[in-house]
Amino acid sequence: MAGSGGCRRGREQLELERLGEAARAGSCPPSPPLSACSRQAWSRDNPGFEPEEEGAAAAAAGPVLEMDVEWGSPAAGASSPLGSGAAGPGGGGRRQRRVPAGRGGTEVPGRHQVPPDGAAPHRAAWAKRLARRLRGLWGTRLMEESNTSRERYLKSVLRELVTYMVFLVVLCVLTYGTVSSSMYYYTRVLSQLFLETPVSKMEKTDFKTLSTMDDFWKFTEGPLLDGLYWEMWYNNKTMAENKSFIYYENLLLGVPRIRQLKVRNGSCSIPEDLKDEIKDCYDVYSVADEDTAPFGLRNGTAWTYTNEKDLNGSSHWGLIATYSGAGYYQDLSRNREMTAVQIASLKKNLWLDRGTRAAFIDFSIYNANINLFCIVRLLVEFPATGGLVTSWQFQPVRLIHYISTFDFFLAACEMAFCLFVLYYMVEEILEIRIHRLHYFRSLWNCLDILIIVLSVAAIGISIYRTSTVDTLLKKLLEDQNSFPNFEPLAYWQMQFNNIAAVTVFFVWIKLFKFVNFNRTMSQLSTTMSRCVKDVVGFAIMFFIIFLAYAQLAYLVFGTQIDDFSTFQDCIFTQFRIILGDFNFTEVEEANRILGPIYFTTFVFFMFFILLNMFLAIINDTYSEVKSDMAQQKAEMELSDLIRKGYNKAMIKLKLKKTAVDDISESLRQGGGKLNFDELRQDLKGKGHTDAEIEAIFTKYDQDGDQELTEHEHQQMRDDLEKEREDLDLDRSSLPRPLSSRSFPRSLDDSEEDEDEDSGHSSRRRGSSSSGVSYEEFQVLMRRVDRMEHSIGSIVSKIDAVIVKLEAMERAKIKRRDVLGRLLDGVTEDERLGRDNEIHREQMERLVREELERWESDDTASQMSHRLGTPLGLNGQPRSRNSRPSSSQSDGIDGGGGGGGNNIHV
Repeated sequence: MAGSGGCRRGREQLELERLGEAARAGSCPPSPPLSACSRQAWSRDNPGFEPEEEGAAAAAAGPVLEMDVEWGSPAAGASSPLGSGAAGPGGGGRRQRRVPAGRGGTEVPGRHQVPPDGAAPHRAAWAKRLARRLRGLWGTRLMEESNTSRERYLKSVLRELVTYMVFLVVLCVLTYGTVSSSMYYYTRVLSQLFLETPVSKMEKTDFKTLSTMDDFWKFTEGPLLDGLYWEMWYNNKTMAENKSFIYYENLLLGVPRIRQLKVRNGSCSIPEDLKDEIKDCYDVYSVADEDTAPFGLRNGTAWTYTNEKDLNGSSHWGLIATYSGAGYYQDLSRNREMTAVQIASLKKNLWLDRGTRAAFIDFSIYNANINLFCIVRLLVEFPATGGLVTSWQFQPVRLIHYISTFDFFLAACEMAFCLFVLYYMVEEILEIRIHRLHYFRSLWNCLDILIIVLSVAAIGISIYRTSTVDTLLKKLLEDQNSFPNFEPLAYWQMQFNNIAAVTVFFVWIKLFKFVNFNRTMSQLSTTMSRCVKDVVGFAIMFFIIFLAYAQLAYLVFGTQIDDFSTFQDCIFTQFRIILGDFNFTEVEEANRILGPIYFTTFVFFMFFILLNMFLAIINDTYSEVKSDMAQQKAEMELSDLIRKGYNKAMIKLKLKKTAVDDISESLRQGGGKLNFDELRQDLKGKGHTDAEIEAIFTKYDQDGDQELTEHEHQQMRDDLEKEREDLDLDRSSLPRPLSSRSFPRSLDDSEEDEDEDSGHSSRRRGSSSSGVSYEEFQVLMRRVDRMEHSIGSIVSKIDAVIVKLEAMERAKIKRRDVLGRLLDGVTEDERLGRDNEIHREQMERLVREELERWESDDTASQMSHRLGTPLGLNGQPRSRNSRPSSSQSDGIDGGGGGGGNNIHV
């Protein structure tokens, strides 16, 4: 290793001397500077490279050499070809220096010394490197350059996917950690207690089946009081004084509240003919028709109106109407006896009358065993038609946080979630800054914005809920005989649950953005995008027929069947019919004629025709997408990148053999000769692809007989041994810093070199393991430019040949048509017995012209061959073998100078 390092230092010293001599003598021009694109690429891939400013000072200094100096590493100082003086006390940084090339091999004074003001550039370089790494944290595929390699692009996608999966896991832990099966059983036992308990032992009516005001009062005096106040144990022993534990486990917080809303008399108009018979009229509920006047006893909150602001209430969406948070209310007591007296007084004084449109029963309970509040609302609506309709709401919420160990784990997840939201906000801002308005053209980008907005809204609601519950609990502890209004918390908790559910849904949907990089998985998105127009056209036709049937059903069955009572219910019911969930008996009983006709025609058109048309559109598009993908060129996928990284890890852990070891083992087993099929079968069993195997075999099979001879066998063995030595050398040199005068290669380039099978020589790999020098880079760049120029000229010549071939093909078809018409004319003259001398003369002239053209083409091609320029028709460049064969003429055989009678098709 020491010898190789000395040789390398000597070679680099000679290169410095050569550059100095060239600059002094002016015999050869200095290496051209990097182009703008090359500078940008080097500065992007190599954080240590800084493109220098080109000015008068640089021109006056003469030829310069880019120096990438290592700082603060003993190994760097030892291995540097410029001496140990390049290592300074600046830490582990790296900076660029412009050093004038020496003359005649002499050292340039001060070249290895740090300038007095070197600390400031070193700090600037360190700050730039830190900023670049921080920017790399938000590196996504939208921030990659358009000319980025496929592997680097997939690495950005993979990094983005891993980050997103961590975010998804954190979000799922948060959402599923706030809900549990205890919430379901909590609401279930409470609903059984208050909704399914009969109003009396002699009646089976419960809250769900209430039908009159008398049933409502029976419910409040029976199941409601029994459910709210558990003051006695089953052995008739009294529980704690002035406290009620529902089911002996759930503490009743404060006192319950009963509230009603009324409409005023005269809110609707009575026909003139019936005014003598009908004196009072109460319209359906609306805020404008709400009654605010005192009534009954006219004292207390139960008989006087209180507005929504004073009650700190909010509107409620019922089954019939949306009700405000105001009204007439009565707070009940903490014991059963006083509450029974209050309810009896309300009933006696006719608290509910014809103007009542809704009655609310609200109370809140807390279960310390599972740390859950339950906010209960029982609603009884009195429609203008008479009777009543019941609905209910049991909302379990976790308002007290950070008690158990799992709660603190959720707190950590909440902090991580907030950091992720902040991270993605910065990421989207950077992407919008780069792409401007083009950013919003992608559906996935709009989905990212939506997820961030929903996440911020959920965080705000959670903070508001946590701060509000502390105030309410403090107020409740101060006055336990008041009603704790947890209704706003229940509302915001419901909104939080809805936002969390929608957010989790969209976050899972976004996984398709990353899954689409797999060919198989991308078929779904490609199919849907291709059939959008057809699906939209089909949807228009579908909904025209669907809505026509919905209106028919609403008008015919709306007054008799609950499923068709509203137009919205008709739409949902018809979707259920398509899925097979229907009740034909109700439809038939509602209308014996139109019922069966409606049902039969609807099922026939919607299910048997339109639904199958939709499936046919999807099926045809999927077949097209699948056939197109089968013809596309296979590209590197995420699975290939992951498999590649896995194989590297297994090789480094020595749990899997390298390609060199596998090929060497196959050669040892093959003996003197090795067949291609045997090698392919053996290496495929060890995980290598057909392309790799064919490339290796083609390289060493020089005679092309599909077998490796002893000489070819030995050559492959020697190269594989060198390859193994280079791999070992690369592994041993991985921890070492890069050379001080070489550009560091990017991580992608080094990984590509390690993965190549056997196409590179050992010398090239050995020399490039520590970097590529500036001179070598310039030489390689010039070679690539010449190669691109040569390939471009070849492609242009191929295009010219293709154009000429197409022109020849068109001329051949035209001549064939002319000869065909002439032959048809000769045949017709012979059949009719007419003189065909004119047609024969025309054919002889055409054949003679064709032969002369062929002879002139041959003469021109021979002359152009002698001159080195191939010419085709009319002096244009063409191939020597441009003369059509007998098969190309395809209509002429024989055809001598005067043999017109011997021409046949």
